[in-house]
Amino acid sequence: MKEKIKQNAPNGAVYGLGMIGAAVYYISTATGFWMGVVGFLKALVWPAFLVYEILKAVHAG
Repeated sequence: MKEKIKQNAPNGAVYGLGMIGAAVYYISTATGFWMGVVGFLKALVWPAFLVYEILKAVHAG
């Protein structure tokens, strides 16, 4: 089990850095307080947006 955790540790770091970057982007482009809150919530699920845009770009849907 410990080996599995060590192998997945870099994925957590990439997700964390991506979440911070997404939060900075969404909050900096927010036009008001509540849009900033929505931006923070979007930052929590940024991989879903990424996968959606990639699939849209390759016409998978």
